[in-house]
Amino acid sequence: MKTKVINDITYYVIKDANDILSNMDISEKLTEYFDDFDYIVGDISYSAIRLKGFYRDSKSNNKFNKISFLDNYLEKYCSYGAKWFIISKIYKDIK
Repeated sequence: MKTKVINDITYYVIKDANDILSNMDISEKLTEYFDDFDYIVGDISYSAIRLKGFYRDSKSNNKFNKISFLDNYLEKYCSYGAKWFIISKIYKDIK
């Protein structure tokens, strides 16, 4: 699986429609706010990129912030046909 380092954090690239991550620098938008999220979804609408964080389903958070809500989010909150990507934080084993 492809990886990408952004702001010194390594992510798995799960999906990257049209190579958004290769063609756009999101490091300024990926602020400390997103540090707690397991997944980051980005979509492009009207030439602007939006980011949304999601948690693993096993975490007891609001269902709208769980990764299983992703399809609903893409359908209801993203522009039709918008390019999007999803990255997942890589957790290293702590010894």
